[in-house]
Amino acid sequence: MTVNTARHTGSWSARIAWSLLLLVAGAALATWGLTRWDEAARFIGVAPQPPLEIVRQPIISTSPPPTAAQSLSAADVARIATLESRLSAIEGAAEAAAGSAGRADALLIAFAARRAIDRGVALGYLEPLLVQRFGATHQGSISTIVTASRDPVRLEGLVEQYETLGPQLRGGGPEEGWWDAFRRELGGVVSFRRGDTPSPRPQARYDRALARLKAGEVDAALAETMRLPGAINASDWIGRARRYISAHRALDEIESAALMGGGSRMVPAQAI
Repeated sequence: MTVNTARHTGSWSARIAWSLLLLVAGAALATWGLTRWDEAARFIGVAPQPPLEIVRQPIISTSPPPTAAQSLSAADVARIATLESRLSAIEGAAEAAAGSAGRADALLIAFAARRAIDRGVALGYLEPLLVQRFGATHQGSISTIVTASRDPVRLEGLVEQYETLGPQLRGGGPEEGWWDAFRRELGGVVSFRRGDTPSPRPQARYDRALARLKAGEVDAALAETMRLPGAINASDWIGRARRYISAHRALDEIESAALMGGGSRMVPAQAI
């Protein structure tokens, strides 16, 4: 009886030990599975929650943004003002230098054109330069100069022709009769005038005109010539003298424009 009881007790102890061992093994297996299988852990409710994401909202300022002047210090503002002043001075100096260079170029072209006219040679390369520099505001003068250069009249030629025309200028016209010639000669012998007025005698007037002409005063010589009795005999010389005067007046005009800075503006060349 005692032996059976002991055997029965031992079997129950073994069963309990195996049961505990199986429970421990199952718990360990379940724990390992939950750590490896996230879906099963979430299904049971033992999975760890993901960390919360913190989103920082930007701070919106209701005040207006600072201006460039407010963000700069007083020293920076003073430095910028100094730089702006220097930049303005440099720009002014550059404009003045450009104006001076343009004025010098215009004067050089005008002087070269006068030299060509006085020598009685063609303008050549100076013609388009004159048009570019002065054609916009002095088109009439440029046209006169270009025309004069194509049919030049030199001072020396005017003087030589005037000396050749002397007898004809001092004498009467081709239609003058003997009575008119006698009266003219008689008026030349006896004349009444004030002491401070020039002599109206043809010879004296001719001499004054020739002296003015040799001095380059063609306009004054022309005025004296037109009062001579034989002026009608010098129509060709008078026409050439007028062309000479017109050309040199046009040269004076563009030289004055160059000195005043009016010839520094470049314009496209045009045929005249």
